[in-house]
Amino acid sequence: MPTVKLDASEISFDCAPGDSMLRSALRHGIGFPYECGVGACGTCKFELLSGAVDSLWAEATGLSERDRKKGRHLGCQAIPLETCSVKVRLDDHCRPEIIPVRRKVAFTGYRDITHDIREFTFVGGDRADFLPGQFALLTLPQVAGDRAYSMANLANDKGEWKFQVRRHPDGSATTLLFDGLAPGQEIFLDAPYGMAYLRTDSSRDIVCISGGSGIAPMLSIAQGKARDERLAEKSLHFFFGGRTPADICGEDILRDLPGYGSKLHYYAAVSDADAAHGWPGPVGLIHELVASKLKEALAAYEFYLAGPPPMIQAVQNLLVSEHKVPSSQIHFDRFF
Repeated sequence: MPTVKLDASEISFDCAPGDSMLRSALRHGIGFPYECGVGACGTCKFELLSGAVDSLWAEATGLSERDRKKGRHLGCQAIPLETCSVKVRLDDHCRPEIIPVRRKVAFTGYRDITHDIREFTFVGGDRADFLPGQFALLTLPQVAGDRAYSMANLANDKGEWKFQVRRHPDGSATTLLFDGLAPGQEIFLDAPYGMAYLRTDSSRDIVCISGGSGIAPMLSIAQGKARDERLAEKSLHFFFGGRTPADICGEDILRDLPGYGSKLHYYAAVSDADAAHGWPGPVGLIHELVASKLKEALAAYEFYLAGPPPMIQAVQNLLVSEHKVPSSQIHFDRFF
């Protein structure tokens, strides 16, 4: 079993066969930096000082040509082949609250959420243990590389994992999920991952902002807030943006939670004015709706974001550039 030694420290850890350097570090409770976990963001870059690694995805978009020339690798894609010495700046923020575990789970069924979003349920033999807002890495048959999907439910003793996934016409993973999975079929699920989980020690009211299948972790956060006595007096404002009225979803789940209409508020907007005929709600981008509903007091909230990169960027500009919201109050995991 290869060992990884961190340069300029006494920290080392073993890597199980086939496990990436990042996942092995997290399984040992080490704060190896990361965000997406699938090679896209580049947050888990490290410099290989000695030893050899194999790459799960040699063309990973998280590495630039300059990175490659300098001998940098991605922790989420690097499989140690022998004892390695690496240079990486650890981040205590990435130290896992719950140690991730790889397990087999069985597909048990689905339900349609919108015309192109479907909720898939998998069940394993052990407890589904994660924090509201975290994600899992799924290994799907005949699909190259793992896929990151956020849980839409809460931790539970039944071993249920629920994911709300949007179909991508050219996506091999979503094609398999929507058209190729049979009830009872097993896959590997590795979880939990992610730092954009519900904070229970904040004194601020909560704002969730999402679009598309980014609604999944926000639903988990809303359910977690509603069921946590420590947050009983906090309000939660839930914003969801879609392109057309057919894309709008989520309110049915929120409506069944304690405090809906008093401590829990739902707002939705559609961005395509040409498709908004008959839509009774606001038309525009979701960050514009956030600004109009919450006015000038944005720095008084704790924010959770999930959705397409342009939406995340627009919300960040609103919060950080225009309203000076501290970055410590804004939580999201980058996906591409």
